Amino acid sequence: MEAYFDNSATTRVFDCVKDVVVKTMTEDYGNAASKHRKGVDAERYIREARSVIAKSLKVQDKEIIFTSGGSESNNMALVGGAMANRRRGGHIISTNVEHPSVYNTLGFLEEQGFEITYLPVDGEGHINLSQLRDSLRQDTILVSVMYVNNEVGAVEPVEEIGAIIRECQPQALFHVDAIQAYGKYEIRPKRQGIDLLSVSGHKFHGPKGVGFLYIDEKAKVKPLIYGGGQQKGMRSGTENVPGVAGLGAAVREIYKDHQEKADYLYGLKACLMERLGEIEGCVINSRPGRESAPQIVSVSFEGIRSEVLLHALEERGIYVSSGSACSSTHPGFSGTLKGIGVKPELLDATLRFSFGLFNRKEEIDYAVEVLKELLPVLRRYRRG
Repeated sequence: MEAYFDNSATTRVFDCVKDVVVKTMTEDYGNAASKHRKGVDAERYIREARSVIAKSLKVQDKEIIFTSGGSESNNMALVGGAMANRRRGGHIISTNVEHPSVYNTLGFLEEQGFEITYLPVDGEGHINLSQLRDSLRQDTILVSVMYVNNEVGAVEPVEEIGAIIRECQPQALFHVDAIQAYGKYEIRPKRQGIDLLSVSGHKFHGPKGVGFLYIDEKAKVKPLIYGGGQQKGMRSGTENVPGVAGLGAAVREIYKDHQEKADYLYGLKACLMERLGEIEGCVINSRPGRESAPQIVSVSFEGIRSEVLLHALEERGIYVSSGSACSSTHPGFSGTLKGIGVKPELLDATLRFSFGLFNRKEEIDYAVEVLKELLPVLRRYRRG
């Protein structure tokens, strides 16, 4: 049996996504900027995808900018937002558990002279709202907070954060990295006070290499890419018609019977957490039920190095992660696990299981039985 539990790194695409990507690569392959029929047909895919995404968020079509994925969306929001508003101030607020595409971009902005305040999180992965309120200043121009943490699934109180920003510093932009949240939650930027929202297609059964950035029509953001003026000059370059068409198909499918899909993922999460309770020396770092995201379970195994266990599971056809796919390329222990207070001896003993709609309960049962078999052997080996 094969069990793929690394869906927070990437997902298998829906069949409807595969079909439209192939069609736009082999039949409707025109450049969306061309004036002939092939170009008009290609542009229609762009327009339809933008419309279905805007409807999913209850925003305007013109507020959706297509990008190459989550990292570009985060860079555009942070760098573009900071540079466009620099005259008003140079202070930015974020957290100490952000994705590298946010954290490292903030490091770049620090080099450009911006001052960054990093808010800590509590043992459940949440920021302190009073601390956020106290950190907002007259020169605060941007606040960036992850919606769903990519390692442990903690869900930040986004709507409350937006309300505090509107009350205390209404001119500041509120950016939300929703890369692990979109497709799992109903997100309403207008109601939640979100000005900028980053999304990546391959996290919810869409294609890799495509995503979008929601930019509220009142928000000031400078482009990062200049050229032929596509997307009203906000993101120049030949538009990725197959990617965008596939993204639109994935959005349409993921939000069809959406609550049923979310409930299905919560069911898988509950099943894994219950079965892990049968294993000695197993510490679950994610909150149960709907206290955290439906698709992520972080678990530490006492007396085991995560990389050793990861590869042992891989040999049995079980695929998991020792962290986020992006953070795993950087040395050092997870800032998220440290932030929520995971014991030092467990920082290098933690795996992330993440679910998608193609997973089945039988795969969880198989993975737990394999863990029961492997862990005693690996623990003896390490002690030896």
